[in-house]
Amino acid sequence: MNENKEKIDTENEAKDSTENKIDSKPQEELSVEEKLKDTEDKLLRSLAEIENQRRRFEKETRDAFEFGGFNFAKEILSLLDNLQRAQISIKNDQNLKDNKDLDKFLSNIKILEKDLTSIFEKNNIKKIECLGSKFDPNLHQAMVEIEDDKKEPGTILKEIQAGYTFGERLLRPTFVGVSKKKTKEKKASEHLAEQKKTPI
Repeated sequence: MNENKEKIDTENEAKDSTENKIDSKPQEELSVEEKLKDTEDKLLRSLAEIENQRRRFEKETRDAFEFGGFNFAKEILSLLDNLQRAQISIKNDQNLKDNKDLDKFLSNIKILEKDLTSIFEKNNIKKIECLGSKFDPNLHQAMVEIEDDKKEPGTILKEIQAGYTFGERLLRPTFVGVSKKKTKEKKASEHLAEQKKTPI
């Protein structure tokens, strides 16, 4: 009977050990599945990080190119300004007005100015058109106020220096003169001046 009992105990131990092995297998499989999911998650995160780095690099490269072009365009504006000032100065000089050779020189300066303007347009540098429009502090810089009752206050009446944009960015604001309402004192003094002129 002892032998039977030992046999039964041995069989029970074998069953228990087999059941333990069977029970432990799904736990090992779950951990392998978890490891696989964890590895898959890490891979997806790494791929996303690589994609983000690629996009950042492309943006930084594009920004560096645009910034370099922006600074160059800003410097070239002074050349255009100087050409325009030279034209005005020569035209207004009384000693040079009768010089025929000067007319050829001025026409050459005009050609250079047109070429520069054309190059600006090709490179997305645009002049800000502003006369008659409403003052915008994002695009304009008010240099003087001009009293005018005929125009609404804040209307641009005079362009002192042209402004430009480079794509969506402001390259240089337009220096302008804006309208303002005449003061009561000015209106009264003008009214008195008119009355003095009118005979009674």
